[in-house]
Amino acid sequence: MSTPAFSPPPSSLAQSSPTRGTFRTRDGALEWRGRQETVRVEPWGPDAVRVRARLGGPVLDGLPGALLADPPPAEDGPDIRIEDDHARVTCGAITAVVSADGMLRFVRTGDGAELLSEDRAHFWWPGSRLHTATGNGYHRLEQRFAAYEDERLYGLGQHQHGLLDQKGAVVDLVQRNAEVSVPVLTSSRGYTLLWNNPAVGRVELAHNGTRWVADSARQIDYWITAGDPADAQRRYSAATGRSPMLPEWAAGFWQCKLRYRTQEELLSVAREYKRRGLPLSAIVCDFFHWTHLGEWKFDPAEWPDPAAMVKELEGLGVKLVVSVWPSVSPLSENHGPMEQQGLFIGTEYGPMAHADWPDKGVAEPVQVAFYDATNPDARDFVWSRIRENYLSYGITAFWLDAGEPELKPGFAANLRYHAGPGLEVSNLYPRENARTVHDGLAAEGVTEIISLNRSAWAGSQRYGAALWSGDIGTDFATLRRQIAAGLNTALSGIPWWNTDIGGFHGGDPDDPAYREVMVRWFQFGALSPLMRLHGFRDPGMPLGPDMTGGPNEVWSYGEEAGEILEAYLRLRERLRPYVLEQMRAAHTEGLPPMRPLFLGFPGDPAAWEVDDAYLFGPDLLVAPVLEAGARERTVHLPAGAEWTDAWTGERYPGGGPVTVPAPLERIPLFLRDGARLPVRED
Repeated sequence: MSTPAFSPPPSSLAQSSPTRGTFRTRDGALEWRGRQETVRVEPWGPDAVRVRARLGGPVLDGLPGALLADPPPAEDGPDIRIEDDHARVTCGAITAVVSADGMLRFVRTGDGAELLSEDRAHFWWPGSRLHTATGNGYHRLEQRFAAYEDERLYGLGQHQHGLLDQKGAVVDLVQRNAEVSVPVLTSSRGYTLLWNNPAVGRVELAHNGTRWVADSARQIDYWITAGDPADAQRRYSAATGRSPMLPEWAAGFWQCKLRYRTQEELLSVAREYKRRGLPLSAIVCDFFHWTHLGEWKFDPAEWPDPAAMVKELEGLGVKLVVSVWPSVSPLSENHGPMEQQGLFIGTEYGPMAHADWPDKGVAEPVQVAFYDATNPDARDFVWSRIRENYLSYGITAFWLDAGEPELKPGFAANLRYHAGPGLEVSNLYPRENARTVHDGLAAEGVTEIISLNRSAWAGSQRYGAALWSGDIGTDFATLRRQIAAGLNTALSGIPWWNTDIGGFHGGDPDDPAYREVMVRWFQFGALSPLMRLHGFRDPGMPLGPDMTGGPNEVWSYGEEAGEILEAYLRLRERLRPYVLEQMRAAHTEGLPPMRPLFLGFPGDPAAWEVDDAYLFGPDLLVAPVLEAGARERTVHLPAGAEWTDAWTGERYPGGGPVTVPAPLERIPLFLRDGARLPVRED
């Protein structure tokens, strides 16, 4: 149903040729139209609205995005009012105000305080929204908002810049190894905004304005909610989908390295963990286990009896996780059928090849193609191979590596996906890649679903996607950057996160300096959402089907370090019930297990500045040691709680910094308000 259009009075005379738009309500939403642009503001779940803007016609439904098809239910209906010089949409705690000339402001309903406002690029032209034609109904889109002097901004997925507060940063909206684009921002001003667009672009969080850019897309689309960070996570996860309940085994310790080359080598490691009485929940079979890249099956020369391997591991209480890549070699038996059926990512110019990669049976790298995960038929095809060659042995957990996808060169403008042109939809790929496994397992009746992914996009969590921080360095500086990376990931709606403990690129197990890095990283890993040891240790080998790296088991780092690593394996086991409680909260409420201090203590101004410590669930504050040689640690304890040193029992009031001992075997941990957790080994 539509109400009659209403023509508001003219806009400010500061504009040479003012826009005089019209308002109307339509299907429960407010629409403003002026100068061939349509802006639609509609309620989208509790305390949230969705805004879409398009030039040259009505807004479009059904475009690729992160939001679920239907908004979450809200207790109270929206209030839409058209007045003399503006219109407003009130949805719980947020009110969107649209001026006569189409400018938007978002205010807190309770007191009218401004949360966020559009900002003109110039008083004459352009305004706050710019649509620059790129052809065939596509535009380079710009959405401008005001900057606020005291604002802090968090989220945007996972990046290696080391910034928790990203105010002042320019962040590319593109998927790369270790750079994961999830375009959602949480503000210290009390709002969270999702840029609901998988287009390649960037966001500029400058001191003179915020600008979101999509290089080529059909309309502006964003979602915004009001509330403190915890409430915002609840609202955002309800709108984009929550993670399933984490399988119990996945809360334990995962053993991994680049790489175990044979079935016997992998089994010998699992047996040794059990012989030593060390906890082990999962072990990973890495790349090059296959016959050819893109055949998605074990090479019988190296893995002669997968069924027996899985059976023995199950008897040891260990889950096998298998690496699945999205790339297909021209030597693969699947390449021809997939190309003929149009199941690869297309190219606008040049051959259908996206990267160079080594394969078995050839001396030089070959030109590989990537399956199009946005194509339901391609997902079905890949899943059929996984079902036949892995699931048939009882393997239900998969490591989805190189899922950005890892194209080189990565020119999105030359790609053509089932979902749309590369510039418009490329960032969607890792989410749909996780969907391949999720939907396939669900169709087979598997209820415990998890995949380990090197990339993600908004909504990946609903497909059981765990994210890791990619191929990163192996020093203390890199370790420190992972704290901000993990916390921003948590604020991007992805609760299942981890790093390669010890980093990926290198690391000599016999080097005392690296052993210290490993100990401190292992302590952090034991108190991360997922705990997984991985890396390409020295001495490494050149990239190729025969490659492996140095040893990377907990006993590989000498007696002193090994004893500490074993102690943290046992700590993780003691904390597993608590970890699973936090995973339940992620599943039911959308609250991440790894949390910035301000998520639990938004009223403490200092908590918004802490980028080197975090809450693990509501009751445990973790302060990793992030410098070589450090044997004490200063950490801010948030106001509003009393804190107990989990190792010594000493109590501290919240509201300021404390300095505590941090010998090599100890990561500083604090319990909130008398909480009891089995940190100490009795």
